Amino acid sequence: MAPSSDSAAAEPAARTYSPGEIRIVISGVLLGMFLAALDQTIVATALPAIGGELKALDRVSWLVSAYLLTSTASTPIYGKLSDLYGRRVVMQAALGLFVLASLLCGLAQGMTELILARALQGLGGGGLMSLAQTTVADVVSPRERGRYQGYFIVNWALASVGGPVVGGLFVDYLDWRWVFWINLPIGLIALLLCNLALRTLPVRKLKRPIDYGGALLLTGSVTTLLLVASWGGTELAWSSPELILLAAAGGVLALLLVLQELRAPEPMIPPRLFRSRQFRRTQLLNVLMAMAYLDLVVYLPLFLQLVLGMSAGGSGLLIVPLVFGTAIGAVSSGQITTHTGRYKWIAISGMALALVASLLIAGLGRGSSDSNAILIFALFGLGIGAVMPVTLVAVQNAAPPGDIGAGTSSIAFFRSLGASFSIALLGSVLIAAVNSRLAGGAAPVDMAFLRGGAAAIATLPESSRESLVAALETAFFPLFAINAAIVACGLVAALALPEVPLRSGAVRKPGTAAAD
Repeated sequence: MAPSSDSAAAEPAARTYSPGEIRIVISGVLLGMFLAALDQTIVATALPAIGGELKALDRVSWLVSAYLLTSTASTPIYGKLSDLYGRRVVMQAALGLFVLASLLCGLAQGMTELILARALQGLGGGGLMSLAQTTVADVVSPRERGRYQGYFIVNWALASVGGPVVGGLFVDYLDWRWVFWINLPIGLIALLLCNLALRTLPVRKLKRPIDYGGALLLTGSVTTLLLVASWGGTELAWSSPELILLAAAGGVLALLLVLQELRAPEPMIPPRLFRSRQFRRTQLLNVLMAMAYLDLVVYLPLFLQLVLGMSAGGSGLLIVPLVFGTAIGAVSSGQITTHTGRYKWIAISGMALALVASLLIAGLGRGSSDSNAILIFALFGLGIGAVMPVTLVAVQNAAPPGDIGAGTSSIAFFRSLGASFSIALLGSVLIAAVNSRLAGGAAPVDMAFLRGGAAAIATLPESSRESLVAALETAFFPLFAINAAIVACGLVAALALPEVPLRSGAVRKPGTAAAD
């Protein structure tokens, strides 16, 4: 559906921002993004302590699932609302909701209260990451955005590394509630900075109807399908009637969402974006890249602990090169894109490097040295990191000015959806492969047991322990092989990516779209 006639007219006039103004805006949104990135990792460290104190270890997984469900579903909604009403007011609302929910999490006296507070926190967190990246598009030209997106990924990488460390210190020396209360001072500073920094951004007051039907259908379909991905092969068998019914309900809601978005005046995810070949192919690369990266982030620590016998802390340290490789790749990619105005060859080179590294990861085993693993992980991060800014810049370059928020939030939305399904699928592959390779009579294992790491395996008799580790070493090969196949598909998507020259102007004229 084409934009409405008054939508373009209501867009603020284009303007060019000075380097000083850009630095002020970036400083404001970076702290909000850091807050969301830190929360994704700091809480995971405290889960055992939370479950033990609240006497609900069997429900701690919902602290992760509740946040994931609400943050994923709300991401495109924030993007669209910011297109209609401006970034500043929507960013402040997301920050305020996140801080309030963090306070409620810290005050929770029971697991049910904490799960509900985490769901509310996800509603705030869903806007922080995407709105920060969207705001860059308001003040920086597409050609310059790669440089700043690299800084954003470094910000995320630092939060990813620091979160587990800070969370562990809080649990060991203070109280698990501090993993939530730390958000209060940081969040309040972020609110103050954003209030000051985002004053120069355009304020839209478009009198357009909000797509409430689309928001409800989007939330329902995403929640249902993510529950299928989360429960499949763990809580419920993939062939169980309950899971099949849930998947069917998610499919129906997704179909209704498509029909709603085609008729809505201001759809949450504008179908017109998908008319652009650049947008479609970039999103395909985006999803495949996210699947490959997050699969390894989730399953490499398990491999290092279960097969190589490392402690949780040791496996975390060995993953650090992957994170820093990602940061270096992102910054380098952003700088090169800014200087050359080209990005396709960067995407191809990055996915090719990631493919080589993923094939080497599939060959790791108990005889592998730590130095080889560190080098391979760093190479994988370097390749994937180079692609991350490319997908965001290419999507923003394809979107009309009035759809920048929706287009940018779609990057995070589809990344989260694709990665959730891929992680669930590979978990089922791992469990099936392990149990098929165990000697007859051995008790089958599930993902809950495997997440116990080396400590869980140590509780088994020596004979059972050795057979399980041998089965795990063999079973991780198909998991890593599938991940390498995903990277190979990403390389094909990068080869098919259209090379649309990046504009140097700060803002495109309202109502125009990128060339297809």
